[in-house]
Amino acid sequence: METPPRESMEYDVVIVGGGPAGLASAIRLKQIAAERGTEISVVVVEKGSEIGAHILSGAVIDPKGLDRLVPDWRDDPECPLTTQVTEDRFYWLGPAGGLRLPNFAMPRLMGNHGNFVGSLGSVARFLAQRAEALGVEIYPGFPAAEVLYGEGGEVVGIATGDLGIGRDGEPRSDYTRGMELRGRYTLFAEGARGSLSKQLIARFGLAQGRDHQKFGIGLKEIWQVSPDKFKPGLVQHSFGWPLDSRTGGGSFLYHFGDNYVSVGFVVHLNYENPTLSPFDEFQRFKTHPLIRDTFEGAKRISYGARAITEGGWQSVPKLVFPGGALVGCAAGFVNVPRIKGSHNAILSGMLCAEHVADALAADRSHDELSGYEEAWRASDIGRDLKPVRNVKPLWSRFGTVLGIPLGGIDMWTNQLFGFSFFGTLAHGKADHETLKHIDEVKPIRYPKPDGVLTFDKLSSVFISATNHEEDQPPHLKLADPSIPVEQNLPLYGEPARLYCPAGVYEIVYGDEATRSDPRFVINAQNCVHCKTCDIKDPAQNITWVTPEGGGGPNYPNM
Repeated sequence: METPPRESMEYDVVIVGGGPAGLASAIRLKQIAAERGTEISVVVVEKGSEIGAHILSGAVIDPKGLDRLVPDWRDDPECPLTTQVTEDRFYWLGPAGGLRLPNFAMPRLMGNHGNFVGSLGSVARFLAQRAEALGVEIYPGFPAAEVLYGEGGEVVGIATGDLGIGRDGEPRSDYTRGMELRGRYTLFAEGARGSLSKQLIARFGLAQGRDHQKFGIGLKEIWQVSPDKFKPGLVQHSFGWPLDSRTGGGSFLYHFGDNYVSVGFVVHLNYENPTLSPFDEFQRFKTHPLIRDTFEGAKRISYGARAITEGGWQSVPKLVFPGGALVGCAAGFVNVPRIKGSHNAILSGMLCAEHVADALAADRSHDELSGYEEAWRASDIGRDLKPVRNVKPLWSRFGTVLGIPLGGIDMWTNQLFGFSFFGTLAHGKADHETLKHIDEVKPIRYPKPDGVLTFDKLSSVFISATNHEEDQPPHLKLADPSIPVEQNLPLYGEPARLYCPAGVYEIVYGDEATRSDPRFVINAQNCVHCKTCDIKDPAQNITWVTPEGGGGPNYPNM
């Protein structure tokens, strides 16, 4: 079958990703156009089945970004952010109890006074309504699958994925060619480890001279708890158990809405033990005496997982290249100790939009938006990230027991005196380089789930409403299919079967009794698009690409 040509549409600005950063860019572009009495055509493409379907965040939201983007959001009855933080708690957990840290000892930037608890996916849907009211075209269910380049190598737009291709790579009877969306500028707001952003960083050398980007995996459930367990606006963070001191991570419990509690667990992906399972550490965390009482008589209603950028100030790549820019978590603007990024995502989308609007007004196109790159470190984004730049490196170097206090001291000196005794520390190895061989570690054994408080991966994936068209090419690509069995299995026990929070990867034996004839099996149908495999695989053998449009989780309120 001869492949038909793609249809093409022209815009001033094409935006990839319908999260807070992409939508903030779109809204700000339209606001500037209205202020100047001009027209700027803007399109947003989103791989999820609807806006918000793939968004997962804690989320305690610093309203700074919303206040600047849509100052009247508090008065809009459609805005889903209604629960303001009422109490902050910090705990250091041990196996049988915990030490509550006094709030006065915490650096002021760690406080959540004035912040809101809610669903970032719902916030994205609210912003999408605002964007469409301003004339932004939004197309959910259309993943950007390819970057389009001009004759000089500049980015000129994207192509959405073809529909109706079978598992064998051949077109089915319902085959439909993807669309070309061409723009004078193309902004990439794909979130952490976006597939096209990853390609652009490599092609244009955007990470040159920057530290390794670092990542964590965040796992989250939403429970509806008994009214007597519900404390509206309570925000609780902890670190320590069940992770050992050499493994970074922490947890959160946020009370909001109609007796909802968001419970989540983050594991830094520079962990060393290949037998560690972030999912099972999360389940184990819920059994802690200080935690489990909250969920007595409660009902689990949602589950999901997502990679988080953790490199911060020293890991942000160059943001611009000919024809476009990175915004939001695609650029790595998460503040790790605060466990917040949505405010910086919105601010970066706005900042980039302002430089795009000026370029369009000067009749420019397909060039570098150098002003955006030069501006961010002196902006509120830079002022947010610079004081916390050493928290993650100190934690990684010295472990939880010593690294956390050192990070706290460093945040205080930055806050009070504007400097750090440490300067700016490097992160060390990339996350895929940190695993020890399996014969160098003590294997971790996890208890079986009880189906009441703790659960298995497959039942969790079920409530994420994850779905993919089964007859399509796998969206998890192996560069060398032999590596999982011949290299990763003997050296590491094949860690993909453990770091994946959705049961995508398995080692299946021809004879279980003798564990002979092992095969590596990919259950792509289960994938929740967290991207952990793309990050943590020690051979860098797995590449995540966009599946057919609308595939993946369908989070209603994460």
